[in-house]
Amino acid sequence: MFVPKLFVTLRSYTRAQFYKDFISGIVVGVVALPLCIAFAIASGVSPEKGLVTGVIGGFLISFLGGSRVQIGGPTGAFIVIVYGVVQQFGIDGLIYATFMAGIMLVIMGFARMGSMIKFIPHPLIVGFTSGIALIIFSSQIKDFCGLHMGTVPADFVDKWKEYFLNFGSINILAISIAAGTVLVAAFLPRITRKIPGSLVAILLSTFAVQYFHLDVETIGSKFGEIPSSFPMPHVPGFDFSMIQKLIRPAFTIALLGGIESLLSAVVADGMIGGNHKSNVELVGQGIANIASAFFGGIPATGALARTATNVKSGGRTPIAGIVHAITLLIIMLVIGKWATLIPLSCLAGILVVVAYNMSEWRSFIGVLRTSKSDAAVMLATFFLTVFVDLTVAIEIGMVLAVFLFMRRMTQISNVNIITKEMNEADDEKAISRYKVPAGVEVFEVSGPMFFGAAYKFKESMKIMESPPKILIIRMRSVPVIDATGLHTLEEVFKQAKNQGTKFILSGVQKGVYNELEKSRLIFNIGKANVCVDIDAALARAEKILHSND
Repeated sequence: MFVPKLFVTLRSYTRAQFYKDFISGIVVGVVALPLCIAFAIASGVSPEKGLVTGVIGGFLISFLGGSRVQIGGPTGAFIVIVYGVVQQFGIDGLIYATFMAGIMLVIMGFARMGSMIKFIPHPLIVGFTSGIALIIFSSQIKDFCGLHMGTVPADFVDKWKEYFLNFGSINILAISIAAGTVLVAAFLPRITRKIPGSLVAILLSTFAVQYFHLDVETIGSKFGEIPSSFPMPHVPGFDFSMIQKLIRPAFTIALLGGIESLLSAVVADGMIGGNHKSNVELVGQGIANIASAFFGGIPATGALARTATNVKSGGRTPIAGIVHAITLLIIMLVIGKWATLIPLSCLAGILVVVAYNMSEWRSFIGVLRTSKSDAAVMLATFFLTVFVDLTVAIEIGMVLAVFLFMRRMTQISNVNIITKEMNEADDEKAISRYKVPAGVEVFEVSGPMFFGAAYKFKESMKIMESPPKILIIRMRSVPVIDATGLHTLEEVFKQAKNQGTKFILSGVQKGVYNELEKSRLIFNIGKANVCVDIDAALARAEKILHSND
């Protein structure tokens, strides 16, 4: 049922839980403030758009989502794709892309694709996540070092070329603030987790810049004032040609958002012993992104760090996420103007910490130590993300993962002639334990019989020097069969029929039997020739041989 978790939890809601959710929501709202601003600036848009996304996206993901404790808003995963869209298509293009991504997420949810997204290969996720982390780190070098240069290029190599060309304009004050921010954000949690390290770093650096009149760039000096009013809905003029160009980036936003949101929900379930509704989560997130686009925001999804903070602060229902969104709104309307005093080098330091946390370097090294195929998928996705494009990286990474999976399945799929002595000592039903009549050939297929392995079956049939009187195909180890496997099996049956060879199937599993029945192959072979095991198949062969005598 597509019922949001909020309405489920309200059935047994208590005043004591409301107090915990209320406090937790305020804490998470304060934690989200610098992150929303930092993610917006890193994405190439003005800071208030990150706050708008935190308010709209955070409210609707909690109100309509399928998780008890999920906190929604802008995240680092979107920085790369959003920055690219803004550079190429402008703010209107970003609105289109976010809106279309929201529609795609709603469709995915109602199509019950929530569980399917969980099957995205782990090496692919590690590859593009690590790639995004490296790009985020690279994009912050200008503000981290206080370099005096123009717009940072979107291309990874061009970025570093420009950095080296402008290396002489380093601002020691900016580096000091950024490095101090990294130290505070990284090490304060070891002392206390009640106060967010990023917030402490912002307060200290902002005070130092204003009190000592330090010559560093701030939000105000670059973007001007942050509006103290909430924006009205805005719909850009319809441009079909732009929509066509934005379908791929929109799909990437939807896929990224779905993956990150569901991964965050799974982690949160482990922390509270809960059980989220993946399809409801996708629908809620889709509606949140549609609304965020209307108000000029950027893409929103479930944020793991903020969700974990919510759980640790006592939040156990979506009320905490709603309070978090309201807290952000109040901060934006009441004290948002003070945010213009925050130095950009401080936000760069916060994003460097975010990039480090996203890098998953331990998982990266772990995948490198596994199979070559998994390492190949991860490295291909990583390098394509960094040097080409995130959309291309996901597309090629998925295709490569599928092909390598097919190759692996093909390797474990075998077709053997087993009328001769074989090493099957541990197999009670080994053919070596049976007396196979003269004129009978027995072949055994093991593993999935899909299009990647069907050719092995065809090739194995060719080793017979002369057509036998009876051909038994043993399929006890075939768990699945696809259309190509069915077609190949049908071709072998027709060839046997033309050669006057009787065709018997042995040990067909239920799922495979159903597929054979749907394709009418059972009818053509004859139900009497589809036997439950090798005993029945050999008995059937004996009967056919005697009837021909």
